[in-house]
Amino acid sequence: MKRAMVYIAGFLGVALVGTFALAMTTRAGYESAEYKVIESDGSFEVREYPDLMLVATDSKMDSQGRDGSFMRLFQYISGANEAEQKIAMTTPVFMEGESGKSEVSMGFVMPKEVAAKGAPDPKGEGVKLRERKGGRFAVVRFPGKLDSRLAKEKESELREWMKSRGLEGEESAEAAGYDPPFTPAALRRNEILIRLKTSVEEPEKGDSESGSETAQES
Repeated sequence: MKRAMVYIAGFLGVALVGTFALAMTTRAGYESAEYKVIESDGSFEVREYPDLMLVATDSKMDSQGRDGSFMRLFQYISGANEAEQKIAMTTPVFMEGESGKSEVSMGFVMPKEVAAKGAPDPKGEGVKLRERKGGRFAVVRFPGKLDSRLAKEKESELREWMKSRGLEGEESAEAAGYDPPFTPAALRRNEILIRLKTSVEEPEKGDSESGSETAQES
């Protein structure tokens, strides 16, 4: 009996490590929106983002894309655009809007090369291209199933952290998810971002970090 339990425990351990490795490998395989870390405090950060081009559609946060929003965007990058161009998937998927509300705008980030050349117009109904203006954002990173309840909880934590730092942000927040639906909730990378109104002083040279998802991954 003890030997059987050891085998089961060993199997579960290997399965967990394999699942973690698969999630990390899948995430690292995508181009990720670049940003510069201005300040870091555990799971909280202040980041500087450049302008980004998104292809977006209306969504419901709790649907996790099951309302058809994810598929509309996936069809766009699969060729449902005026150029019939296939476009690589990127991370994160942004969900912009008041995080306590169900109605949000889901957006895929266009790869840098595609954005530079000009992204093709969508063919699908309810899908549009739009710019996400760059700037500084307060960010909190966390695992779990990203729904409106968790998003609101993390937004409250982020605003408390901002208050402790004397940072003033916009009233609305946005969420970001980095992982495909099959990723276990405990291994997912989610974020809540709030655009800052006030400036943040740069740290001493060598203290800041810059990079994409791969460089920021822990």
